[in-house]
Amino acid sequence: NKTKSQSARGLTGEDFSGNYIYYGIREHGMGAIMNGLVLHGLRPFGGTFLVFSDYLRPTIRASALMKQPVIYVFTHDSIGLGEDGPTHQPVEHLTALRTIPNLVTLRPADGNETSQAWKFALERSDGPTAMALSRQALPQVTPIDNGLYQGAYTLKDAVNGSPEVVLIASGSEVALALDAQAALSKEGLAARVISMPSWELFDAQPKAYKNAILPPDIPRLAIESGISLAWPRYADASICIDHYGASAPAETLFDKFGFTVENVVDQAKSLLNK
Repeated sequence: NKTKSQSARGLTGEDFSGNYIYYGIREHGMGAIMNGLVLHGLRPFGGTFLVFSDYLRPTIRASALMKQPVIYVFTHDSIGLGEDGPTHQPVEHLTALRTIPNLVTLRPADGNETSQAWKFALERSDGPTAMALSRQALPQVTPIDNGLYQGAYTLKDAVNGSPEVVLIASGSEVALALDAQAALSKEGLAARVISMPSWELFDAQPKAYKNAILPPDIPRLAIESGISLAWPRYADASICIDHYGASAPAETLFDKFGFTVENVVDQAKSLLNK
């Protein structure tokens, strides 16, 4: 999944001087080996599709139990991977990873948040980090100095006055939230857009910060191409996907399953009863 850097050299049976292991499609073995590498003083990362985190789960859990700073780089993080179909499209996997104690899961919105996510993962020393990245190209929508370390932050506040509704999104849906904010503004409705790359980091913030980002008295709508099961802890309503995907181009799937500006606007207005 393109985690191999240009300077990396493959380690082979004939030449052990390399620094990159071709594990093949062996996620469980990859995770076990990475735990061993950390115990020997190295800082390994491994990459695969997010849907295959199922095969890694026992070794991710071991990383978390042992407080080992293994880095798991997952890509193809939603129905946006398209024509590979529902077998390869992770729907429940973000929520499953978020349930593992001492694992920090990061779903960046663009290149700038991804850079911050990588920096965070390298700096972390007391547990594993999982990064969930898209397959499709994403627009650059966040500043270089963004609030990923806080888990959630105000990416773009209401232009005029206080927000009437808060749009919370992660990953590829952050750009959608920004487009919906602009559409709502044209209808005279003020929305705040929150980028929320990490539940764990946000939960660790002081209560005052959390209430400032997500005011308890303002309706909140979550937008994420995964299941809605746990979103009620942060949002009053959600645009998610609670079933398997389909095999089609990413744009077709997002449109079919309601990840559109029009649907976000409609759902936001429903929260406001307008």
